[in-house]
Amino acid sequence: MHQNRRSFLRNLGFAAVATTAASSTMDAWAETAAKKPFFEISLAEWSLHRALRSKKMTNLDFPVMAKKEFGISIVEYVNQFFMDKANDTAYLKELLQRCKDNGVKNHLIMCDGEGNLGDKDAAKRKKAVENHYKWVDAAKFLGCKTIRVNAAGEGTAEEVKKNAIEGLHQLSEFAAKTGINVIVENHGGYSSNGQWLSDVMKGVNLKNCGTLPDFGNFCMKHKAGNYFECEEEYDRYKGTEELMPFAKGVSAKVYNFDEKGDCVETDYSRIMNIVKKSGFRGIVGIEYEGDKLSEEEGIRKSKVLLEKWSTLA
Repeated sequence: MHQNRRSFLRNLGFAAVATTAASSTMDAWAETAAKKPFFEISLAEWSLHRALRSKKMTNLDFPVMAKKEFGISIVEYVNQFFMDKANDTAYLKELLQRCKDNGVKNHLIMCDGEGNLGDKDAAKRKKAVENHYKWVDAAKFLGCKTIRVNAAGEGTAEEVKKNAIEGLHQLSEFAAKTGINVIVENHGGYSSNGQWLSDVMKGVNLKNCGTLPDFGNFCMKHKAGNYFECEEEYDRYKGTEELMPFAKGVSAKVYNFDEKGDCVETDYSRIMNIVKKSGFRGIVGIEYEGDKLSEEEGIRKSKVLLEKWSTLA
């Protein structure tokens, strides 16, 4: 009987220790899970547009630089920097090989200069749609998931909306055949109106068509003769909230930093909370566009800023 009592107490002690250990392990797991970033960080090639335009580097150098200089393993291309290479298989193979050799993942291609998908002229709109086909194919070849396009056109807001819905629907149907997403950035004009662009998304109503909310591109009208001053600006927080339900990526635009390393023009605590509350768990791209710092320093500070808000409760 005494032996049974001693065994019982000993086992009870073991159970208590085990329970405490299990509880501590669960707490550690919970803490780790709570600190896990809710998004991945990519680098948008536009962050280095001055270096690219001055020929200090090329598009082929970009993914290697992203990894070696900034420790970023996901990249977003801009078609302007390899405009004549969409159908160049040898070039695309070289670019893809450099990515594979350096452990870099290709995320998207930002496409400009291929015509207006919301053009009021049906023939021109169709041509603009077809001009993007090669970028869909290039994106597929490179392992990207997405191309970013613009919903631009002339006419009233309702006219451009109608035409943009038609153009995007046609392009998205083509892209769906190869599993590529077509996403629209708030990029000036009507597209910088969050409500307008969200209505376009509802009109297209295809799973592979979405948005790329850009924190700094909510200027609907620039001052005459001065592109850098905005005359009519849409509320960036309201716009981001309206676009996030359709987001397949996010563009974290930064121009200037304060002495604490925070973004001057955007409250990142507020806007990243909007991103997280939307349920977004994808890729957020660094797009530094300031001129007070070097592009390299701006990218590094942008990365630190994003990392600061990557584990919001």
